Amino acid sequence: MIERLARQLGKEERDLLVLEAVLSHYPIGIAGIAEDVGIDEHKTRHSLRMLEDDGLVDPTPDGAVPADGVGGRIEEINAGLDGLVERAEELKRYGDE
Repeated sequence: MIERLARQLGKEERDLLVLEAVLSHYPIGIAGIAEDVGIDEHKTRHSLRMLEDDGLVDPTPDGAVPADGVGGRIEEINAGLDGLVERAEELKRYGDE
């Protein structure tokens, strides 16, 4: 169970690293992101697809760019992460009862 959760968190972390690269260096292509983040192009492409699906980046002929309104979406993500941390703390109590 923990291994599965750790793998998923790793994927989400990779997506956020890719998003950070796009925000910092747009427009930026897959090869540039992969080099900046230090992951292979296949995983970079997958993360970009996930970020597109989430409405955080847009593809252009020159490379990925931040989507309109990405700042508000990042605030939502951060609030959601805070909620997940609280839930994780609650889950730790199950073994204590």
